[in-house]
Amino acid sequence: MTEIDAGLRLTVKHCLSLEVVKLIAAAANAEALRNNWRVSIAIVDDGANLLYLERLDGAQIASADVALGKARTAMRYKRPSRALEEAIAGGRTALVGVEGITPLQGAVPIIHDGSIIGAIGVSGVLPAQDEQIASVGASRLSALAQK
Repeated sequence: MTEIDAGLRLTVKHCLSLEVVKLIAAAANAEALRNNWRVSIAIVDDGANLLYLERLDGAQIASADVALGKARTAMRYKRPSRALEEAIAGGRTALVGVEGITPLQGAVPIIHDGSIIGAIGVSGVLPAQDEQIASVGASRLSALAQK
């Protein structure tokens, strides 16, 4: 925190830079290509705003929109998008009426220093495979922070 007039404090927070986003995306991309999975990868900031979108050659066209929706869902709800899919499957069907939600497995928050600073969403293969790719991408930031 920093102090300003009258003892008010401003919060200092970490934000994703384009350089870091590209490293996260490269890790996710490498995981997809290593497994020969044709997907789209979307990364959003802490306001769920798009920072990066890539549709690999051969990925279905709709996967780009779905990946972005998953990433925004993970960021807005501060949990993997799988949690919302599981809630609906468990009977909480009212969630499908929430505007802007994409309750499909395949997105995870990006965490740095204990704070969620963005999210990565993947779409194009099986749900667990989408999440695997997203998790590899998100974990790249942890690896960078340890250096």
